[in-house]
Amino acid sequence: MKGHIRQRSPGKWAIILDLRDPETGKRKRKWHSFAGTKREAQKECARLITTIGGGDYVEPAKETVAQFLDRWLNHIRSQVSPRSHERYTEIASKNLVPLLGGVILTKLRPEQISAAYGKALVSGRRDGTGGLAPRTVHHMHRILRQALGQAVKWRVLARNPADAVDPPKVERTKMRAYDAREMAMLLAHFRPTRMFIPVVLGTLCGLRRGEVTALRWRAVDFATGQLAIVESTEQTRSGTRSKETKSGRSRRVALPSLAVEELRLHRLRQAEELLKLGIRLTDDHHVFAQADGQPVQPNSLTHEFVRILALSETLLRIRFHDLRHSHATQMLANGIHPKIAQERLGHSSIAITLDLYSHVLPGMQEDAAAKVDAALRAAIDRAAG
Repeated sequence: MKGHIRQRSPGKWAIILDLRDPETGKRKRKWHSFAGTKREAQKECARLITTIGGGDYVEPAKETVAQFLDRWLNHIRSQVSPRSHERYTEIASKNLVPLLGGVILTKLRPEQISAAYGKALVSGRRDGTGGLAPRTVHHMHRILRQALGQAVKWRVLARNPADAVDPPKVERTKMRAYDAREMAMLLAHFRPTRMFIPVVLGTLCGLRRGEVTALRWRAVDFATGQLAIVESTEQTRSGTRSKETKSGRSRRVALPSLAVEELRLHRLRQAEELLKLGIRLTDDHHVFAQADGQPVQPNSLTHEFVRILALSETLLRIRFHDLRHSHATQMLANGIHPKIAQERLGHSSIAITLDLYSHVLPGMQEDAAAKVDAALRAAIDRAAG
C-alpha cells in the first residue's frame, strides 16, 4: 500500500493513495484534498495509510450534513415513536441544517459544531428575535451526536466530532408543586367542570397526561380500589395514537378513598349523559371523554386545564404535569418511602425519583435523624436504669 502527495497550489495538496480492490484485485486510487505545509501533508498521507492498514479508513465523500441527516431520519423512523421522530425532524430541519447543513459531512469539525451552538444561542430564532434557549441547543447536540454516531457505525466517519463538543449548561427548571391546602383549593375550583376527574387523577394518583387520556373503565377496579396503568396516548400531526407507558412497563396504582368516591359518581354521571344520546356506557369507554363518549386528545386536556386554572384569582399558575409533582412531593414529605413513590409514579428506576425530588429529602433526613436519636436515647436510659 502506497501513497504520495502532489502540490496543486501554494498551501494546497492532493494526497493520492494507491489501493487494491479486495474483490477484483485491480489497482485504484483515492484522492484527498489537504491544506497546509508540505510536511503536514506528508504526515496526513502517512496517517491515512495507517488507517487503511488498521481497517479504519473512511473514503472521501461529497455528502453534506443536511443530506446525511435526511438519510439518518429515515433510518431511525422505525426505532422511535412517531412523536419523537417528529421532534427529531423539527430540530434537524429548523435548527441544525441552517447552521451546519451545507458542510461536507466528512469535513465536519468540532470547532464548527461549537461555533454553530454559540450562534444558535445568540441569534438562532427563526423570527430574528434573538437566540435559542440553552435547553433547545442541548437537544440539538443530543440529536446531532446520535446521528453522527450512526455515521461512525456506517463507516462514513472515522470518529464522531460531536463527542469533542460540550453543549451549553442547562439549569434545571424549578419544580412547581402545590401543598395540601392549594390542592384542596384546586379540586374545589375544578369540581364544576369536565376537567375535575383529570385533576383528581393527577393530584391523588400522580398520572401523566397521556395516561389520563388513555385510561378506560376496564382499568378501574372498584373492588380492590386500584387502577391498572397499561397504556398512554400521544398526539402527533397524523392524529392521536396509543402507546406503552413511558417506562415501558404497566403498573397498578392504589386509589385513595376520595378518588374511589369521585370515580364512582363520575361513572354514574357519564352513564346518564351517554344514555341521553342512546349510548350504553361500557368498560371500553374512556374515563375522561367528550360528551359523546369519544376520547380526548392530550393537547386538548392541557389547553382546557390552563384555561380553567386562569379563571382562579388565587391559585398559582402551574402545568397539568405539575399535579404529578405535587402528588409526589406530598408522598415524600409525609414519610412515604421513595421506592413506593417510584412504583406509584411509574419511574423506571428509584434513581429518577430521588433525583427529581431531592428537594424534599432534607426534611425527611432530619425526621429520620430525630427518630434514630429518640430510639437510641430511650435504649440508653433503659440500660442505665
